[in-house]
Amino acid sequence: MSAARRSKLDPPIERVRLDKLTIYEITEAELDALERGSTESIFFNLAIAAVSIASSFLVSLLTTTIESDHTFTVFVVICTLGFGGGLTFTLLWWHMRKSLKKVAREIRGRKPPVTTLNPTDDETR
Repeated sequence: MSAARRSKLDPPIERVRLDKLTIYEITEAELDALERGSTESIFFNLAIAAVSIASSFLVSLLTTTIESDHTFTVFVVICTLGFGGGLTFTLLWWHMRKSLKKVAREIRGRKPPVTTLNPTDDETR
């Protein structure tokens, strides 16, 4: 393909320079943590699902009369497990909700503080 023909078909490329580019080196463990992503969203979703199911069974228990003891027991067990699971998943979410932020904070924490020299310092004389 000729250079004249290639220049007609290629889109124009415009490059905008950055004022500053900071590059962070990370360990393999930190990269693995970033790849795994956030587990707290799974716990939060499971907590919402468990509490929703337990709430719907509780409303059914409170608004209807259940004749069978077996059915009543199943509803009570589902309510208990649902609210217990919801509480457990909520506590797990609360405990682990900042895991990726912690990794990012550790990576950024390796950057040395910026120091500036005053012209009046003894080093410049």
